[in-house]
Amino acid sequence: MSHPLLPLNPLRAFEVAARLRSLTRAADELHVSQVAVSRQVKVLEDYLGVALFNRLHRGIELTQEGAELYAGVKNAFRELENASRKVSRRNKRDVLSIQSYTTFSQRWLIPRLADFHNRNPLLEVKLSSSLKPVDFQTQSVDAAIRSGHGDWPGLHAEKLVDIELIPIVSAALWEAEGLAKDDIAKVRRLHSMARPEDWKTWLAESGVEGVDAESGMKFDNSALAYEAASMNIGAAIAIKVFVERQLQEGSFVALSDTVCRTGEAYYLTWPKDARPSDALLKFLEWMKDLIGHPLGQPS
Repeated sequence: MSHPLLPLNPLRAFEVAARLRSLTRAADELHVSQVAVSRQVKVLEDYLGVALFNRLHRGIELTQEGAELYAGVKNAFRELENASRKVSRRNKRDVLSIQSYTTFSQRWLIPRLADFHNRNPLLEVKLSSSLKPVDFQTQSVDAAIRSGHGDWPGLHAEKLVDIELIPIVSAALWEAEGLAKDDIAKVRRLHSMARPEDWKTWLAESGVEGVDAESGMKFDNSALAYEAASMNIGAAIAIKVFVERQLQEGSFVALSDTVCRTGEAYYLTWPKDARPSDALLKFLEWMKDLIGHPLGQPS
């Protein structure tokens, strides 16, 4: 026996309000009034004969029935969006929204994005940077690049590259100071506040003694520390994949042969309950093809 289809406009209003946990923010997204959203939700509640939200003084929360409905509705709308994107993709540019760390973006991704566009002229990457994890429920982001162990609840994680630490200085500073391998104590240490334990981790692995792991200059992120190193200010503890090109070209010199694996890696992540789009899978394949090649040449 077939069941009548739920009213779609009220269902859409419910999905947005449930995702944002706010009638006001739902109204902003849907470009209607809050009263209109509230009315549509009430139509759906009357149709189903249950309350979907508890109205609180400062907002709304899903009832048990509302939570059960939302779990199915969000997947249904995602599938509809994917299906509509597929049939309307011809001759239209598809936008892939990616969030990454500033250093990953500057040191690896941005220099290679032209290659991705050349291979996929109808795909456009919209890149944003943040240290904060993506909230896929409220942010319009397809995937995020994260560092860690790949075990984030609710996320599918595709490993890109292991995080390996190595101390580096500019070739000019190496020559000017007459440095040799493991002369860590002779140069100023440059720290990234985004990765405050990296010097300590590398020093413990290398066995180099007599070095204060905390001393030196501190920068907001690793990209700034690398920039300071390139200006002959001191030695940065670098993630190897971000400086391999400069090491090969000779503008940076490894201050030690010890490479420390932290056990962490960079991953491309997206929600487990979301099927990745063809555009996202192409982006992942492209990254994996280039990640092991420091000069960005495809295999």
